[in-house]
Amino acid sequence: MGIDANTPETLAVTDTLAVPPTPTDTAAPPEPPIAGPSDLRVIRRNGKVTGFDGSKIAIAMTKAFLAVEGNSAAASSRIRETVDTLTRQVVEALHRRKPDGGTVHIEEIQDLVELALMRAGEHKIARAYVLYREEQARKRAEEAAKSGQPQEEHQVNVTLADGSTRPLDLERLRRLVAEACDGLEAVSADTILQDTCRGLFDGIKESDVSKALVMSARTLIEQEPNYSHAAARLLMDILRREALGFLQMDDNVATQGEMGNIYGDYFGAYIKRAAELELLDPRLCQYDLDRLGKALRPERDLQFTYLGLQTLYDRYFIHSADGIRFELPQAFFMRVAMGLAINEIDREGRAIEFYELLSSFDFMSSTPTLFNSGTLRPQLSSCYLTTVPDDLDGIYSAIKDNALLSKFAGGLGNDWTRVRGLGSHIKGTNGKSQGVVPFLKVANDTAVAVNQGGKRKGAVCAYLETWHIDIEEFLELRKNTGDDRRRTHDMNTANWIPDLFMKRVAEDGDWTLFSPNETPELHDLTGRAFEEAYLRYEEKAKRGEMQVFKKVKANDLWRKMLGMLFETGHPWITFKDPCNIRYTNRHVGVVHSSNLCTEITLHTNDHEIAVCNLGSVNLAAHVGEHGLDMAKLEKTISTAMRMLDNVIEYNYYSVPQARNSNLRHRPVGLGIMGFQDALYKMRLPYASMEAVE
Repeated sequence: MGIDANTPETLAVTDTLAVPPTPTDTAAPPEPPIAGPSDLRVIRRNGKVTGFDGSKIAIAMTKAFLAVEGNSAAASSRIRETVDTLTRQVVEALHRRKPDGGTVHIEEIQDLVELALMRAGEHKIARAYVLYREEQARKRAEEAAKSGQPQEEHQVNVTLADGSTRPLDLERLRRLVAEACDGLEAVSADTILQDTCRGLFDGIKESDVSKALVMSARTLIEQEPNYSHAAARLLMDILRREALGFLQMDDNVATQGEMGNIYGDYFGAYIKRAAELELLDPRLCQYDLDRLGKALRPERDLQFTYLGLQTLYDRYFIHSADGIRFELPQAFFMRVAMGLAINEIDREGRAIEFYELLSSFDFMSSTPTLFNSGTLRPQLSSCYLTTVPDDLDGIYSAIKDNALLSKFAGGLGNDWTRVRGLGSHIKGTNGKSQGVVPFLKVANDTAVAVNQGGKRKGAVCAYLETWHIDIEEFLELRKNTGDDRRRTHDMNTANWIPDLFMKRVAEDGDWTLFSPNETPELHDLTGRAFEEAYLRYEEKAKRGEMQVFKKVKANDLWRKMLGMLFETGHPWITFKDPCNIRYTNRHVGVVHSSNLCTEITLHTNDHEIAVCNLGSVNLAAHVGEHGLDMAKLEKTISTAMRMLDNVIEYNYYSVPQARNSNLRHRPVGLGIMGFQDALYKMRLPYASMEAVE
């Protein structure tokens, strides 16, 4: 039996739930009320907030059953049991969504009721429930249209920061959402606004309204990727309010278009305030801030995706001691550009040139450059490579260097091969060494403690050559079992493998492990010279002239390397001889390790800590209608190389060995990103010869 719209029954409607009309009003709800999550509140359609009462769900479902099956079913134990079961399912679903309480809109509860009915196979009841909800929604819309008033759900008051209240400025929200969706395909401003308004209740904090807009757009990203841009643009409203409020400027700017009118004034105030707070170099105040402010491109704030902008907000933007971010995206890019141009003759001209490259996403500097350019400690380099000596003072000096370099966001690559192995003789104490592993544990914990200025986790990678006596224990450093005092759960590890070892693997031969204090020259030898020296030490071991050594099957060690790599992802496989053969500065030193990302190979010694100065060209941004724009790419590379070279001069060096190496050799790494995206734009398959060429 369906719902008969022509019968004269009155509609029975609870305070919060849509209920189909019943043949009579004599039906009683289930006896025990159903409890919901503690502190859960329900947002009604008029924006008012009431406490959650699970028994109202039971009442609504009971009347839905009676509306379909008739009054004779009122005493049915089946209906009572079914309603009780389904009500508990709805309440449990709400508890999973809101375990700590909070607010839920009445429409969400009704959606859960529909879902529970459908899953239980009560399709007729669900259909009646859906149709009734639709009818009621239509009536509310008609009544609102006749009265010329907006629907009730939008009529709420918001609580301001000072505790006062005022009506929700719905027109401002409409303008904000309309701008966020402008120019984006398959993105609906109405959908975002409606979903947001469903979650607004009377007395909501004004700051939470902006967050609700962002969350509404975020939930739609999986349906349409362009909502990521919409969510980022809505997030900009939060950023603008926070920044302008901190600088005591008008924070009621609704759109990016309005912000464009005051961006220059904001920029000048931001630079001066940040310098006063000792967050930026006071020399930035000596720039022509009016000229730089006029060069800003406010519209480029709209080109971010949500994740990109949120990451900038969380990690990169300048903030006060209280955590208030008052740096906006274009000010951020200009601040980085000003730092890189600080030693230029035409500072403003170069700063604008660098800013144009960064803010257009044609080129992006490395993370430390983005973090620290323009600050009082402009440590702009990405990675540092060190070699650790075999004495206690040198070991702890190297760990101290790690801490100082990591403090300002530098990644670390340490060569530990020279440190003597387990069981080796210590002349000063006439004792035996505990090997390299305990010191690696200290280095691991140092990286955790000094977490790159609190902006991201400390990052370090330890390298060890395959002939080191501690190599077998080194392979197990990242295992989750065993003695935790001899594990490094946070530090990356890498094998530094000579070609001779791979020859022994191919020949299924033996491999001898040594302690480096007895084989000091192996560390600095490569190729044939290494092989000859290694064979001499093997002969000495056979004659009993070596104190600490161990012979293993090369294949067994290789299998263990691969097994640990499969099990823990570490140690990485890197090859000593190929890196040295291809090194352009072989005449000045030996490469003993790579960096944290294993893409840079530079020599190290006791007097030089190698430095990586990195940046990346966005190749996809250089593809036009006619393919790769070589003229634009050439211009980008020219400016990018100038920026990277300036990093070396402007850089803050926390240890003198890094300064010595960087100024002497001036290494830069200009990479590319967006290669696959560029091929896609050019309609070239990734594996094609055209892509290779």
